[in-house]
Amino acid sequence: MMKIKGMIMRLAGMFLVALLALPVGTSAQGPGEVPSKTFPREQLDQLLSPVALYPDSLLTQILMASTYPLEVVKATNWVKQNKDLKGSALTSALEKQEWDPSVKSLVNFPQVLQMMSDRIDWTQKLGDAFLAQKKDVMDSVQRLRKQAYAQGNLKTSKEQKVVVEKEIIIIEPASPQVVYVPAYNPTVVYGVWAYPAYPPYYYYPPGYAAGAAAFGFASGVAVGAAWGYAWGHSDWHGGDVDIDVNRNANINRDIDRSKYEGKGKLDQSGKGSWQHDAGHRQGVAYRDNATAQKFGQSTGHSGQSLARKDPSAAGGSGRGGRDSAFSGGRQGGSERLASERGKMSRSAGSAPRGGGGRKGGRR
Repeated sequence: MMKIKGMIMRLAGMFLVALLALPVGTSAQGPGEVPSKTFPREQLDQLLSPVALYPDSLLTQILMASTYPLEVVKATNWVKQNKDLKGSALTSALEKQEWDPSVKSLVNFPQVLQMMSDRIDWTQKLGDAFLAQKKDVMDSVQRLRKQAYAQGNLKTSKEQKVVVEKEIIIIEPASPQVVYVPAYNPTVVYGVWAYPAYPPYYYYPPGYAAGAAAFGFASGVAVGAAWGYAWGHSDWHGGDVDIDVNRNANINRDIDRSKYEGKGKLDQSGKGSWQHDAGHRQGVAYRDNATAQKFGQSTGHSGQSLARKDPSAAGGSGRGGRDSAFSGGRQGGSERLASERGKMSRSAGSAPRGGGGRKGGRR
């Protein structure tokens, strides 16, 4: 009996040693599978800190659109060149664009597109995390919301409704016709930040004057034609984003929805789980071989930051820690993205900048 117990203890010890020997961030995989890199919890919270308190409907569009960084840059440039388009003219012009619906939906929020384009390395990291660890990303959002709620900084107001359903916190616009973009300082709104090596970053939309309040709003955005493409919504319990291409049909009836029905995991009625479309990636490299193989692509020039070809694409470096949320990244590069971002910088003139760790002022 003692011999059997001793053998079990030795086997358990050998198994533990083998587990500890696995590289950090590498998950166990089967024969022939390529190990994927994972984002640790602290980095996920860092990446989500600027947007976790956005309304669910807007947040889901940001998460999906972040997986298509080149289209985000193109849309930002397009919005600046077509800012006078309204109503049916905007609807017609958007239908001609081949961007993903999530990117089109953000046309209603030029300040959000600008943030994502200015901080393109952050956008790509966010997209990489969402592609590889969708549930972990959704869990991070809920974790951050609970922290803000516990601090008394996340509550129902005339701009938004905060609904607590058991372990889930839902944020909805107070009026479905008007969506307010929050402006807040994560170093205050979440309370004491638990990860000094991964400091959060905050971004104030243009026109919002930062004050003493931990949480505020920029001016509301009356959703229009572009919001008709916002048919993704949060599945918090499943750690996913659900799609229904017939959502928001009353906002934009001129969308050719048949182009999207039956695609990916959607059924013929246009409902199902969101599925990344590698075609909208437009050559931007994936973070690692596992993700690249999953979507039938390559990683490109591994280790080269997207912004390295064009420093303005990074929008400045974050401060503090080894990997600030808005600092240069180590992802695969794309000259097309840098080139497109450069065109936007030249055509748009000076854009509002943000800086990690600076309090006050405007962003």
